[in-house]
Amino acid sequence: MFNLQKQAWEQLTGKLDRLPHALLIHGAPGIGKLALAERFAQLLLCEKKARGVPCGACEGCRWFLAGNHPDARIVEPDAVAIALSRPSTVAEEGEEEGAKEKKNPSVQIRIEQTRGLADFLNLASHRGGQRVAIIHPAESMNIATANSLLKALEEPPPGAIFLLVSHRPAGLLPTIRSRCVPVPVPLPEAKAATAWLAAKGVRSPERWLAFAGGAPLRALDYATGERGEAIERVLRAIATGNRAAMSEVKDRNELEPLAEVLQKMALDRAFASLAGRGKYGGAAASGNARAWLAYARLMGRHRLLTRHPLNPKLFPAEMLAGMPAN
Repeated sequence: MFNLQKQAWEQLTGKLDRLPHALLIHGAPGIGKLALAERFAQLLLCEKKARGVPCGACEGCRWFLAGNHPDARIVEPDAVAIALSRPSTVAEEGEEEGAKEKKNPSVQIRIEQTRGLADFLNLASHRGGQRVAIIHPAESMNIATANSLLKALEEPPPGAIFLLVSHRPAGLLPTIRSRCVPVPVPLPEAKAATAWLAAKGVRSPERWLAFAGGAPLRALDYATGERGEAIERVLRAIATGNRAAMSEVKDRNELEPLAEVLQKMALDRAFASLAGRGKYGGAAASGNARAWLAYARLMGRHRLLTRHPLNPKLFPAEMLAGMPAN
């Protein structure tokens, strides 16, 4: 994965001599920003740092890879931690660790987490080096949580390094952005990303990479997960013009993939009309650009609605009814 982001990695390692206290690693979802931030954090905590890469063999590297380095902390929403099979950084207030009955996992970074981060950063380093905090995704902080982090960014403890990972840096407070050195992470080259996906066993990697907008991790998720199976069914139905098959949604979990495919199909039709080619690998047929763009916006709203309880039989029909004729 790291070979796909050589440019961003070189930019990060080029700052080692004069390392700022906060870096904002940002780019599109699914391009490996978190993996890049974690590898850089490992490098900062590596006790050998041979040739500008973590050695992977010292105690610092072994602890970091095991997820228990005492000088590293990852702050992320509970829902993200669960998806990545990591424990939450802070238990709910008044709730014991390991409690059997838990509330729905939070999709936001909670203020208790940033307050706990301040306590962590103000402790002396266990290994006599730096202390590294990864905040991911940084835009998942609400105003109170962001202001809590801002205090630490304004007066960082000696040896503390903040790595903020963001899909949407515009969603951060301007005061937080102004205290971070930005590190943009571009989409990897299509040829290299396709080869990486093929090595992972993905069939038709070019098509999945195009559908994911050039993001290889998202393409891998689409091609190998249950969501990918639902997307595959919709793509086949669109390719054959079978609207009846598109409306045959088996359960509520397939509503969002249907809305996503229809949205990207609409954008491709509009792009083909305006620029002569699509972006997501859909049919290159052009059409009424204004009508297809309006339909794409509608599908964007429907993608949000699919997270609410809906009738899986009636909602697809409503989505398809608004599709432009050409």
